[in-house]
Amino acid sequence: VTIGITYIVILVVISLFTAWESIRAIQMVRTDQIDVNEAVGFKGLARRIQAVNIPPMVSFPSSGIESISLWMVLGVGFITGLLAGALGVGGGFIRMPMLVYVLGVPTHVAVGTDLFEIVFSSGYGTITHALKGNVDILMALVMQTGAAIGAQIGATATRFFAGPRIRLAFSFLPLVGAVLVILRLVGITGV
Repeated sequence: VTIGITYIVILVVISLFTAWESIRAIQMVRTDQIDVNEAVGFKGLARRIQAVNIPPMVSFPSSGIESISLWMVLGVGFITGLLAGALGVGGGFIRMPMLVYVLGVPTHVAVGTDLFEIVFSSGYGTITHALKGNVDILMALVMQTGAAIGAQIGATATRFFAGPRIRLAFSFLPLVGAVLVILRLVGITGV
């Protein structure tokens, strides 16, 4: 119950914060006439994190980050991994917002980076479960067909939406996750 409530709180906070920030960024584009690619309604934390000067310093040109402490990036990975392991959550609910708001990664790059990272972290879990006999390979292959088609459509669709609109759409997903956990906690079966 404690883990479920913690998970609900985290998901609701992420959902509300991401919705608030993305609406603010959309308004900034309209009123301040700034480039939509630069519109993030909350940059203060990312600026402070990027200003931390604890060697080794690394750069991420694809993310537009000239210099950041390797320890900050590892810290984000550690926190998302810890929460994923402790709460049983998909790290994407937490990792994508942390990439954007904590490290300052552009939304499109954060989405792709998150998906690429999942290949490695889920690969480890997959192998572990497969060795224990906990994988229905036929079901996984059938699901993969749908997932591959959906991923292609989703990746193509992001070309037509700016970062703030992608973040606004994302903000509903953690809320759906929170509702599902609430339903499970109150004992509604089938969830």
